Amino acid sequence: MPLPTHPVLQDPKIQAILAQEYGRMSDAEFARRKRVLGEVLAKHGCDAVLLCGEQRVGSGVHWVTGWATTTEAIVLFQPGRQELMFVEHYNHLPNARRMAIGVEVRWAERKGPARAIEELKKRGAKRVGFIGLLSWSKMRALTEAVNLVDLNGEYAWLRIRKSDEEIEWMRIGAALSDLGLEALARGAQPGMTERELGALVEAAYQPLGGATTIHFIGINDMARPTQCVPPQFHSSRKLKRGDMMFVEFTAAFWDASGQVLRSFTVDADPTPLFRDLYATAESAFAAMTGALRAGVHVQEIVDASAVIEAAGFSTYDDILHGFGGGYWAPVLGSKSRPSGPLPDMKLEANMTVVVQPNVITTDEKAGVQLGEMVRITPGGFERMHHAPRGFLRIGT
Repeated sequence: MPLPTHPVLQDPKIQAILAQEYGRMSDAEFARRKRVLGEVLAKHGCDAVLLCGEQRVGSGVHWVTGWATTTEAIVLFQPGRQELMFVEHYNHLPNARRMAIGVEVRWAERKGPARAIEELKKRGAKRVGFIGLLSWSKMRALTEAVNLVDLNGEYAWLRIRKSDEEIEWMRIGAALSDLGLEALARGAQPGMTERELGALVEAAYQPLGGATTIHFIGINDMARPTQCVPPQFHSSRKLKRGDMMFVEFTAAFWDASGQVLRSFTVDADPTPLFRDLYATAESAFAAMTGALRAGVHVQEIVDASAVIEAAGFSTYDDILHGFGGGYWAPVLGSKSRPSGPLPDMKLEANMTVVVQPNVITTDEKAGVQLGEMVRITPGGFERMHHAPRGFLRIGT
């Protein structure tokens, strides 16, 4: 099928990536990842590292092998040695072997981490790093067998800082997220349920290999508002004239994703309340992005968001977070709704962050969404999305 007319998707390099049998980073990128992972092991005096995932959770497995975790996968990585990946279920082995190029894939035999532990003992590995998630019983088996070192914090830093190739892939995720938003804006009609609206979104990017990470869709009656933030699950509620709709979409190409947040009115002008909420969101977005640059301390970003409180409003969602392969630091809240302790952290070039001032009323009955993922540069930021801005409108 012809590619949609999104500027990113017209790039021949991007088209070549999309045309692969399975989306896979270059050999040079995988070599870079293994090199920096080896540096982390050396720093912590580890003989090896296990990267683990269960029930499609655990991005480290995919990051180092190219295989996206299904039911369970445990990767044994040791610099200079053959990488091993133990996979459940047995019928997943053929696909895993096709996608995890250069990795020896074995069946885990429904023994949890036992096969990996056997291999660690054969290799004489005693101090072993751990990245990812496993159930308590499996973690107990590992901790009884080896001196386990939690490297999840180090892994987060490896993912926060993007390589140039990873940035290129993130543009694909952003483009697919834009396509979902465009399909919603074009196809949404009064009378459609949140479920039907979600189907519009997914259909826009799935033919290109995109997958849904999230598509939150909220509907609020502007005359009698009841909610300030989109729900995580679609309901049978129907869109009607005089409503507003606020959305948060993340489509991904493998683990390269975008994130775009927008607000719509439905066949009506914004009421004074929603007009003011949205105007404040635009002011906050401008102030916050105006503070973005490599080297800026995150406190300056929070300070910039104070226009929200100055207008008499607050927030419910985080106002900024790291993104791409996970939900990473810094996770920032506004002054009136902090997101936990403020990290002592400065932004770095090639970080990707989502700026998203979700401005709400203090009674938590009304709110708007506005935001998107951007790339941090030495002198500021770069937009990754092409979705239109503004308080958008559905209908005539």
